[in-house]
Amino acid sequence: MAIETVGIVGAGQMGNGIAHVFALGGFDVVLNDISQDGLDKALVTIRGNLDRQVSRGKISAEARDTAIARITTTLTLTDLGQTDLIIEAATERETVKSAIFEDLVPHLKPNTILASNTSSISITRLASRTDRPEKFMGVHFMNPVPVMQLVELIRGIATSDETFKALIDVVEKLGKTSASAEDFPAFIVNRILIPMINEAVYALYEGVGNVTSIDHSMKLGAAHPMGPLELADFIGLDTCLAIMNVLHDGLADTKYRPCPLLTKYVEAGWLGRKTGRGFYDYRGDTPVPTR
Repeated sequence: MAIETVGIVGAGQMGNGIAHVFALGGFDVVLNDISQDGLDKALVTIRGNLDRQVSRGKISAEARDTAIARITTTLTLTDLGQTDLIIEAATERETVKSAIFEDLVPHLKPNTILASNTSSISITRLASRTDRPEKFMGVHFMNPVPVMQLVELIRGIATSDETFKALIDVVEKLGKTSASAEDFPAFIVNRILIPMINEAVYALYEGVGNVTSIDHSMKLGAAHPMGPLELADFIGLDTCLAIMNVLHDGLADTKYRPCPLLTKYVEAGWLGRKTGRGFYDYRGDTPVPTR
């Protein structure tokens, strides 16, 4: 399973980061999105992040230019069909992801491997919507992709050893480290991280502390680089809620019940940094707690 070309579905925060590291790793990348504006913004972001790496001496200007030249964009999903590996990085909704794979299937090469960057949804279930569950895996990058070292690799019940080995090799070629996770709700990182964030929201909801005291406590008392509420805003409160719902539905344990305050913020459209407001208000020069 020689992988040289990679198709990426979704040019948002995760998708453009994945395109960045694959292009820098020597792969030819085809980046797809439903919006031309989304593709244009992704290319600007990738260029800016590569420029930052050059300015910090992490890569050469030549490596930056070569990486940019390896990325092509398209609004047509089926253009990805002839790539060796396709990674879906669309919104964290199972209906959306399943529809993408169903649309792709008639246009794939026989040996194309399919992967999802899902942070919580069943790989086995997504794979069952395709014609190649043995060539389907979860490949979960951490955010921000160019910076974070870990990639979770999740095998579905039907994933072949050959597919698993091919993805281990790809992660190594990207200069990252893989961790093998079983196909249970939220895998490893988010199984641990998102309930911690949800508990911090409960502490806020119940008046145990305000936004500032909760975040300062975890940064200064537990040596976390970001407080849990600040981190929730960075991830996106809608994503945090979606993962908590997957955990609650998939494991049927009340300890995974999403905090009502988290639900309220999402209902208000206060999703964090990407919307300008979450547990902090980002519309001024300095973030200000909203509670």
